[in-house]
Amino acid sequence: MHRRTLSMEVFLRDEYFCVVGTLHDQRPWAGGALGPRDLHLMELGVVVRRADLRIVDAAAAMKSFPHAECTAIEPSFRDLIGLSVARGYTNAVQQRFGRERGCSHLEFLARALGPVVVQSVTSSAAWRVEKGDGQYPTGEGRLDFLTNTCHVWAEEGPGLQKLALGWQPGKLEYPAPAVDVVRSRMGGDDAGPSLPEGVRKSRRRSPSSHSPGVP
Repeated sequence: MHRRTLSMEVFLRDEYFCVVGTLHDQRPWAGGALGPRDLHLMELGVVVRRADLRIVDAAAAMKSFPHAECTAIEPSFRDLIGLSVARGYTNAVQQRFGRERGCSHLEFLARALGPVVVQSVTSSAAWRVEKGDGQYPTGEGRLDFLTNTCHVWAEEGPGLQKLALGWQPGKLEYPAPAVDVVRSRMGGDDAGPSLPEGVRKSRRRSPSSHSPGVP
């Protein structure tokens, strides 16, 4: 009866991520005589500075929409500029564009962009490793933004325990094995790992300060 397609593409441009999100709502059965087949076709693009994951440019475009007045909201989405996708991003988007303050479809796209950018951090690192001119961001504090983003990356959860044992993306198979398996294969002691200092410090942070995305 209804098809919604959501696509996200991220491009690496020097020190920036360029992200293009597209939302497409269709009625596959519609012939067009009594109503549209394409209900919504909307794009949202942002440019994110890699150094701090802050949005430095943004633009929205509606290509198919139900009311002539819909496009009046497009310029408002430039208010994404200045937001960090790693610090309370989802709440900030909802406060700016939720309900009558924005467009529900573009707001949905905006919220979906945050986790995609975070995924791009590890994807770009993996790309550099594949090329032989980089390494994964696993140094002290480099993955703190993942803490409490999901049950795997909870404080003292399996993700942080594996990091403490010396595991990093690209080591061992995918998906990464359980903590006990990682411990036995990486030579950890039976007492279990201690958390890195950067992770222990993160306990004093508000949970809302963490990124919405997970690798």
